[in-house]
Amino acid sequence: MKRLFMMSLLAVSTVLSAQQSTELKLWPNGAPNTNGITTDEQEPEKNRISNVTVPTLTIYPATQPNGLAIIMCPGGGYTRLAMDHEGHDMAQWFNTQGITYAVLKYRMPNGHSDIPLSDAHQAIRLMREHAKEWNFTKLGIMGASAGGHLASTAATHYTAETRPDFQILLYPVVSMNPTLTHKGSHDNLLGKNPSKESEALYSNELQVKADTPPAFIIHSSNDEAVPVANSINYYMELIKNKIPASLHTYPIGGHGWGFHDSFPYKRQWTEELEQWLKKEIQ
Repeated sequence: MKRLFMMSLLAVSTVLSAQQSTELKLWPNGAPNTNGITTDEQEPEKNRISNVTVPTLTIYPATQPNGLAIIMCPGGGYTRLAMDHEGHDMAQWFNTQGITYAVLKYRMPNGHSDIPLSDAHQAIRLMREHAKEWNFTKLGIMGASAGGHLASTAATHYTAETRPDFQILLYPVVSMNPTLTHKGSHDNLLGKNPSKESEALYSNELQVKADTPPAFIIHSSNDEAVPVANSINYYMELIKNKIPASLHTYPIGGHGWGFHDSFPYKRQWTEELEQWLKKEIQ
């Protein structure tokens, strides 16, 4: 009985330690740019946040770090952020793998297409400033839906100091091509009548280079919100440029499943990602 009690305490302690977090302001002295939003941050639905004006990074350090860290960009069509199932809910799972995990609460563009990427770049800088403290050497960017567009943008538009070491994309918006994109994300990022040049710049399948970081991509074939062609075309460009890439498509599941248990292929995608990340440690 005593042994069972101690094991229970250990299990609870492990969960609690995995969930301890620190929230940091991305721009403690004020951001160098603005999205023009002046109203207070809102939560019209539970844990779906809009009107972000003070972006933050919530860090969940691994208690037994393996050298990897990941920044997660929740989705929400560039108008709100699904902070739980596409953000905080994954913290314990990553921590148990030895991965330090961070959730980015980034600002919406509101007509300023550079704003989300500037926050993602700053999150990468901020994480690397703490790399020794959190004991990691490789930093990846991850995103779901419109957050996947932000993650793939960070993985194709970077400087030496902001290049992520790898990218993980869940049912991502990748293209701004009107025939492929998610219209809401397109319009919220670029406006309803953007130039062809802007659409091309933020169509990340067109921005793949020889040093684009390795990618792990997941999508449902029956996704009616973000066509699976976004992931397929991006994958093909990565392969064309000899970038290590892994694409996993599932016949059903639709869009927006995140870390929900209701997604029928959750066990498959999480196991595949765990195996892929182990290779990143080597």
